[in-house]
Amino acid sequence: MERYQGKRAVITGGTSGIGLATAKLLADEGARVLVTGHTKQTLNRAREELGKNGIVAESDGASLAEINKLADRAKSEFGTVDLLFVNAGIARFAPFESVTEAVYDELFSLNAKGAYFTVQKFAPLMSEGSAVVFTTSTANVKGLPMISAYSASKAALRSMARCLASELLPRGIRVNAVSPGPIETPILGKVMPKDAADEFAVQLRERNPMKRFGRPEEVARAVAFLAFEATYTTGAELAVDGGSSQL
Repeated sequence: MERYQGKRAVITGGTSGIGLATAKLLADEGARVLVTGHTKQTLNRAREELGKNGIVAESDGASLAEINKLADRAKSEFGTVDLLFVNAGIARFAPFESVTEAVYDELFSLNAKGAYFTVQKFAPLMSEGSAVVFTTSTANVKGLPMISAYSASKAALRSMARCLASELLPRGIRVNAVSPGPIETPILGKVMPKDAADEFAVQLRERNPMKRFGRPEEVARAVAFLAFEATYTTGAELAVDGGSSQL
């Protein structure tokens, strides 16, 4: 049985990692999914992996003009949207003293501002019973070094989830967040030299109560739960982190 037959989902940052894993889970179960990315390699990979149920679009989640275009595309393709998974985001590692205005603005432009206006532009396409899910991070509740600006941008998302849950509740739209801990995605290799990334990965595993990284598919299942099963839940944040923010 295809559990999500007839559902329509939009996933920003959906061409790799957690976003792609979620898109595949939904598409494999009958949903139609529109995913966004910004590199040729990941866009092409997503097209291959999602098949007939996937629509892949190049889009910059920090650009309001691009967000408007994406909403228009979703309206043209789907009419209405059952799930908006606001997953696009970036991380930057740097000591507090070294964070520049440009880095700070880059993080907040995509992780916070882009996410906020994505929901604003998509809300008119969402009907009663639909859901928004944000990707936050366990970094928003832990005082970790080297990621102060990133953590702050994710904490902004957590607050956003609560506020928008309240504002969209009269329309029957639920808003929640999934909070991943260390997950096996390419993100560390993108923002750190390989040797440093490998060393940091070892430290993360050792500190984690489960002594391992999570898999993107494990986060994807949590997103699907919040989107379609948790019908009496809104304003919440679900940690998928091996216990690292709880124990």
